Amino acid sequence: MEQGRAHAAVPRQRTDGTGGAAVRAAPLAGSATAAARGEHVHGCAEVPDAARARRAPTRYSVRGQVLDALRKALLDGELIPGKVYSGPVLAERFGVSATPVREAMQQLVLEGAVEAVPNRGFRVTSRSARDLAELAEVRALLEVPVVLRLARTVPAARWRDLLPSAEAAAEVARRGDRAAYAEADRAFHRALLGLGGNRRLVAVADELHRRAQWPAPGGPSSPTAALVADAAEHVALLEALAARDLRGAEAILRTHFAAPVR
Repeated sequence: MEQGRAHAAVPRQRTDGTGGAAVRAAPLAGSATAAARGEHVHGCAEVPDAARARRAPTRYSVRGQVLDALRKALLDGELIPGKVYSGPVLAERFGVSATPVREAMQQLVLEGAVEAVPNRGFRVTSRSARDLAELAEVRALLEVPVVLRLARTVPAARWRDLLPSAEAAAEVARRGDRAAYAEADRAFHRALLGLGGNRRLVAVADELHRRAQWPAPGGPSSPTAALVADAAEHVALLEALAARDLRGAEAILRTHFAAPVR
C-alpha cells in the first residue's frame, strides 16, 4: 500500500467446536493490545497471529488504518473471496471499538470488495473472469481516448515528468509486493489522466481501477514477472507519448487494458 499505511493481518483458517472460525488481526497503532480470548464466531473466517509482528502507522485515523489494513489483506489474497469475516471479532483483534471497523467495512461495500451478511459480518465478494473483463473494457473506453487526445497537445517534457512515477511503480513491481504495486499503479494512472485537468474523470477512473484490482476467486494470480511487465508498459507508454508516436501509444494502451494485472 502507500508508504506509511497499516499492514493487514494474514488470515488462517481455524475450525472451532461449532464449525466456525474467528478473525484475528494485529492491534492498530496507538491502541491497546487486544487480549486473545479465543472467541468463536459461527461461520466466519480467521486472520492469523502472524500479523502481530507487523507495525501500523500512527498518522492516519483509526478508521483509516483499519481500512488500509483490510485493503492490503484483500489485495494480497489474505481475505478469501466467498468467506465471511466478523466485524466484532476484527474490532477485538485490532484493539478498537466496532465503529471504525464497521465504517471501514461499509466503505469496502461501496467499493464492491465485500458485501454485508446480516448477523454474521461481511463476505468477500467473488469476482468472475467476466467481471474483470467488463471492468477492463470500461476503463479502456474511458482512459484510451483521453490519453490519445492529450497526446496531441501535451508537450514531451510533461510526459517525461511522469517517468519518476512510472519508475517507482516498476521498482515496487520488482519487489513482488502486489498490494504496494496496486497503489503505485493507480497513482501513475491518476497522474497520467490528471494532465487533462478533469478531476471528476480522474476520480471515476480511479474508482474503476480500484475495483478492477480486487482479486478473483483463488486469490491473486499475478506473479512478480506479470507485475514487472505491467509496470514496463507504463514506461513504454510515456516514451511513445513523448515521441508523439500516437499509433504506438494506442497499441500499448490497448494491450495494457486487454490483459490487466489481477
